[in-house]
Amino acid sequence: MRAPSTRATAWLLVTLAAASGCIDVICLIRLNGYFASVVTGNLVHFGHALATADARSLMGAVVAVGGYAVGVAAATLPLRRTPPGWNGRTAVVTSAEAVLLLGFTVGWFACSARPGYGFGLVLLGMAAVSSGIQSVVTVGAGVKGASTTYLTGSLTELVRRRIVDPHRFADVGGVGRLAGLVLGAVLGTVLLRTAPTWAPALAAALVIAVIAFAVGLTRRASAASDHRQRR
Repeated sequence: MRAPSTRATAWLLVTLAAASGCIDVICLIRLNGYFASVVTGNLVHFGHALATADARSLMGAVVAVGGYAVGVAAATLPLRRTPPGWNGRTAVVTSAEAVLLLGFTVGWFACSARPGYGFGLVLLGMAAVSSGIQSVVTVGAGVKGASTTYLTGSLTELVRRRIVDPHRFADVGGVGRLAGLVLGAVLGTVLLRTAPTWAPALAAALVIAVIAFAVGLTRRASAASDHRQRR
């Protein structure tokens, strides 16, 4: 199965970044200020909770950071011997992220977008695990230095490149992922205000769209390759 082109992969990563922005803003606003993917912010929460002996906040930080780590480990195991690029195994691993986001959506709908403390931790854990999975999928996508969850490095590299070589064309993929993250956060916020029970559905739909589009591209590329070989 042939991988999508670099340009197509770049757009897939922009879409994943939008999904990340959407689920992160939901967790930030409705799940006690924690993120699904921004481990730096969650570690700051962890330190604050330790200093103030806030057990409830401490548990949230543990779930957020621990869930993310679990997602990274769970995705790395099946992909550790897979060459860079999108392939069938990548699609399966990304499907696991989609299932988690769909589960988050169902749980969110069941509690009418108002989870209590305990159930909120469950939802936060699901979102964090899905973000960890997405991070590994992104790293393995074959685009050097790409990220769709933690974008501090992307912004740093964009600015650094412009300073070091101001005549060099900017990293369009990095700009796109940053814009995608912001757009996902904007849309997630709008949904939280207008249709709160359906807000997480956007993140799940975006990831499912990425899987469907990537699988379609790989099948068309493989079919075209087979046709050329037969000729």
